[in-house]
Amino acid sequence: MPPDRLKPKAFRRALRQQANPAEHRFWSLARDRRLAGLKFRRQHTLGSFVVDFYCHAHGLVIELDGSVHDDPQRARYDGERQRALERAGLTVMRFTNDEVMEQSGAVVTAICAYAGLGDPSPCPSPRGEGTS
Repeated sequence: MPPDRLKPKAFRRALRQQANPAEHRFWSLARDRRLAGLKFRRQHTLGSFVVDFYCHAHGLVIELDGSVHDDPQRARYDGERQRALERAGLTVMRFTNDEVMEQSGAVVTAICAYAGLGDPSPCPSPRGEGTS
């Protein structure tokens, strides 16, 4: 069954299983409150939308955009979706997959600045990464 025909829980599970490298990278930075103590959920349902990452405490949606979002029709849909989420009182921060992969420190800093946390405290390294 195609992912868009699955029940919401199964659809979110399928999205998590099909995560791209940027989504894996962001999740390794944010899971278990690693990103400055903020609790994020991934592939979270908000109304009729499934967002990439969501921090309930700050009403913050994080969307990661790959090249598929360059398509004019997709960009139009993304804009409509973002406006609907903002009308619901949420803030949507968009980052490209390249930003997450190549400038993850700047992504973390931007999220912490939005949340009013200033400079992010050093996050523990994801298991098995960056240890000496």
